[in-house]
Amino acid sequence: MVNDILIPNLTKLREYVDDCVDNFKTQKAPLIGVSCNHADGNSMVRDLYIDSLLQAGAVPVMIPVITDPGALATIVDRIDGVLFTGGGDVLPMFVGEEPHPALGDTDPKRDQFDFTLLKLCADRCMPIMGICRGHQVINLYFGGVNYQDIKSLEQKVIQHSQKSGKEFVSHTVDLSEGSVLKKMFGKEFLRVNSFHHQAVKRVADGFTENAISIDGINEGMEAMPVREIFSVQWHPEGLIDSCDSMLPLFEYLNRQAKIYHRAKEFHRHNVSIDSHCDTPMKFEPGMNIGLKLPNTDVDLQKMAEGGLDGVIMAAYMPQRERDEASLEKMPQKTIDVLNEIMRQIAMNSSIVGQARCANDIYRLKREGKKAIFLGIENGYAIGNDLANIERFKNMGVVYITLCHNGDNDICDSCKGSSEHCGLSDFGERCVREMNRLGVMVDISHAADQTVRDVLEVSEAPIIASHSSARALCSHRRNLPDDLIKAIANHDGVIQVTIYNEFVKDEPGATIRDYVAHINHVVNIAGIDHVGIGTDFDGGDGILGLQNSSDLIAITMELFKEGYTEDEVAKIWGGNLLRVMNQVQRVAEV
Repeated sequence: MVNDILIPNLTKLREYVDDCVDNFKTQKAPLIGVSCNHADGNSMVRDLYIDSLLQAGAVPVMIPVITDPGALATIVDRIDGVLFTGGGDVLPMFVGEEPHPALGDTDPKRDQFDFTLLKLCADRCMPIMGICRGHQVINLYFGGVNYQDIKSLEQKVIQHSQKSGKEFVSHTVDLSEGSVLKKMFGKEFLRVNSFHHQAVKRVADGFTENAISIDGINEGMEAMPVREIFSVQWHPEGLIDSCDSMLPLFEYLNRQAKIYHRAKEFHRHNVSIDSHCDTPMKFEPGMNIGLKLPNTDVDLQKMAEGGLDGVIMAAYMPQRERDEASLEKMPQKTIDVLNEIMRQIAMNSSIVGQARCANDIYRLKREGKKAIFLGIENGYAIGNDLANIERFKNMGVVYITLCHNGDNDICDSCKGSSEHCGLSDFGERCVREMNRLGVMVDISHAADQTVRDVLEVSEAPIIASHSSARALCSHRRNLPDDLIKAIANHDGVIQVTIYNEFVKDEPGATIRDYVAHINHVVNIAGIDHVGIGTDFDGGDGILGLQNSSDLIAITMELFKEGYTEDEVAKIWGGNLLRVMNQVQRVAEV
């Protein structure tokens, strides 16, 4: 607990400050931003909010009511969590509603500030807590619906705006079974206070109601396990010392902010790489991946928000006809896509560079730049001429996925008809040529027998750039345990993919379902043989992991699972880059 001690002696004050600072540093307290209220041209925060965070072990940072996104982003990049405070009503015109006659005082500048701040924090997967107005702002931002005036409801409601101070309780709220809120307190209900005029009518999609008053008014919601966001309708900062102390709410935010800070520091000091995205499929005239794009999962700004250093962008060639004329056209079509990826890199050369080997991504990170590797999805791109593999290698291609959805001249696909009973004679020559040139062999999408054949033929380790575990999700694109072990025994790596269809047999996969696949591969094959290959822009993602800005959430979840920093570094690229080095060394022999 932090004591508010007044010392009327300057010498003793200096000694006291030195002692407290040294003690506080050892706690590694996170910085938690506190959204300011706005009145008479002043940005302000009540001491109760500040004191509650201090008692929870955090360092509160007041965020002034400003609407400049760049300035707010600079603040957000320095904090580890955010508390949205209470205050006046939200202007309903922000969500397309006309004001109710009983609407209270509104402040459009504060509304814009809160919504802007919330977007910046949510885009970075930051832990977020809301109180009263903050609860309502969060609900509106994520698409929920609010009551503008509780008193105007036809149903009878209890007094939701007490006359007594914040330290007094006014009613009880029931806590939902299984909710994080109930786990925090270990109780069926809480005694709370109430000072609100507006309220949540319909909880936003992705959130669940976790507290409700006896008149049916929503009093709390949470987005876990999809996102670390929760909020309450009452004012817990006034009830820290009550019979139902509200300190656990602030302590929970503090714990999550500590994990977020640890994840941020990890990404600052370690290289992270996504082994597969299909963003080139979404390239169109005038597009620039240096901008934050609304229609792609991966761009350089989203990578920065999610802490991602590098990505392998695949030139995807859908499986089509295999006649002579079609096969002759494929290499040039592939080269055209690769050239466009390189043009995007050149267009943004101040913030990104092309990587061809592991050393390149480390160098680019030191230079403050992102890294893009080139990959090819579907060996159909080779056509019928092995010389094309060398053409691709010379452009910087680091892997070729042997097939896609359908058999080709190289091998059988998991979605094919077992035309070759695995790897064809031409496929064997392709694998050997890829070994000779130092191009990684990628078996994602391949039939099980194809994988077995590749392991027999390849002298270098192989990869699955975007595959998950069949034991946890029965999709044929996923790898069975025996093949996971076999790839590991060959010193290869399985890059677990973020795609609901390959993470869970039914809809609604979350980050915990995803990390379960990582855990499974670790248990089957060991920590040296697993990584992350999102398949963003080629798949739908999962709840809470929809684009590159969400990827820091994986790091947080891995730390919660108990992985060490060294282990997380292996998962986030160390293993893949080791294989890349080994494959390229085989080519040098």
